[in-house]
Amino acid sequence: METLAVVIDEPERLALRTLDLTPPEAGDVVVETLWSGISTGTERLLWLGQMPAFPGLGYPLVPGYETVGRVIAAGATSGRREGDFVFVPGARCFGAVRGLFGGAAAQLVVAGDRVLLVDEGLGEQAVLLALAATAHHVLDVGGTPDLIVGHGVLGRLLARLALAKGAAAPTVWERHPLRSDAGAGYAVIHPDADPRRDYRAIFDASGDAGLLDTLIGRLARGGEITLAGFYSQPLSFTFPPAFMREARIRVAAEWTPDDLPAVRRLIEGGRLSLDGLITHRLDVAQADDAYRTAFGDPACLKMILDWRRRS
Repeated sequence: METLAVVIDEPERLALRTLDLTPPEAGDVVVETLWSGISTGTERLLWLGQMPAFPGLGYPLVPGYETVGRVIAAGATSGRREGDFVFVPGARCFGAVRGLFGGAAAQLVVAGDRVLLVDEGLGEQAVLLALAATAHHVLDVGGTPDLIVGHGVLGRLLARLALAKGAAAPTVWERHPLRSDAGAGYAVIHPDADPRRDYRAIFDASGDAGLLDTLIGRLARGGEITLAGFYSQPLSFTFPPAFMREARIRVAAEWTPDDLPAVRRLIEGGRLSLDGLITHRLDVAQADDAYRTAFGDPACLKMILDWRRRS
């Protein structure tokens, strides 16, 4: 079996290539990809060659962990059926070419218990399930945010999920005017326009390793900062202000298997909307342009690749 895949050969050099697929076993499914998303967090670091030491890291690699497709073959013990519409959080099925995270390919071989059955009515929006699950996990780890830093897709999902869980509307900071549009039920402001210095819970979704001192200066005594991004640079802070506030710093890791079905239930129940988060779409033949736009254009919240018209 072979598949067309996006391959990052080295930092900032990408190609579409035909790769051998690992033969499926009884517990596996073969998924034909319809859409895949491009992550501006971890995938951007892979693209730039700035990813810190990470298990399985190396080039060439197939990126992507936001894939939606249809099961075209299901093993006897996979628990899935042909025709199922599923979300795939990456795969490792390309032989010598690393799958980190391995979702950007026309066909994928993956264990049936790794894919999530989703409502076909979601269509392309289902690529957002990984980010929604990440936001859900951040809230489980850090509680309710008073302030969210960054109005990208993750920041928007954090705010939407907080409201869906019945919390008071958080404040959201955003510096770039192209991302400062008003949220649905919450305020988006420039940090310079915010006089508050008594936030109890700040969630950083910016990925900016240089913000800690600024955020500590906005905490109430005993307040907490939850780091929700992925940081390529060392994080540090000035101790006296943190000491005076008895500041706490918490790290939220990636989503867990329980987070995916949890956000699926919120979406299906009408409590969480994914509308307005996908801003750019390109056919997979334009993958190089798609990655450069996703990482270089601040107007691009989420870029997806359309695999339905591949050559």
